[in-house]
Amino acid sequence: MTTSIFRFTNIILAALLAGISLGIWFGFNPLHLSQLTYLEQQQNTIRSLKALMISLVVVATFITVISAYIQRKNKIISICLMIAALCFITCIIITKFGNLPIDNIVMSWTADTMPNNWMEFRDSWWSFHIMRTIAELVALFLVTWSSVQMEFTVDKTQGNDGS
Repeated sequence: MTTSIFRFTNIILAALLAGISLGIWFGFNPLHLSQLTYLEQQQNTIRSLKALMISLVVVATFITVISAYIQRKNKIISICLMIAALCFITCIIITKFGNLPIDNIVMSWTADTMPNNWMEFRDSWWSFHIMRTIAELVALFLVTWSSVQMEFTVDKTQGNDGS
């Protein structure tokens, strides 16, 4: 039962994290926004999602590591989950050293104080966001595959292989 709860929680957290980031990727692409629209959208996004996203990725990493430990007897699943945890850790590193420093700068801007090179900040932030979204999607794939694979393994050992 504990394994099932961790597997379920792991999938939900990974899906929420990747889903929000993918939604930002598809729905909030700032490339064609005016300077003021970009500032308002970016500051609102930072205020709305910063704490949530940081919390989700930290908890998802923790749950993924615990899941890998719980399922350590199945080496393939455990290794996949550890790779997923490394993907989440990669997201944390990208965010800490890429996105957050830019977020802090953008939050200090007003319409009157935006620098002339604001598009460089926008483009850098966007590149970091795409990198971490890809890492989150890989982690989601690995977490989900591991859970499905574990279920398949359990079904096989119990003779419930669908035949």
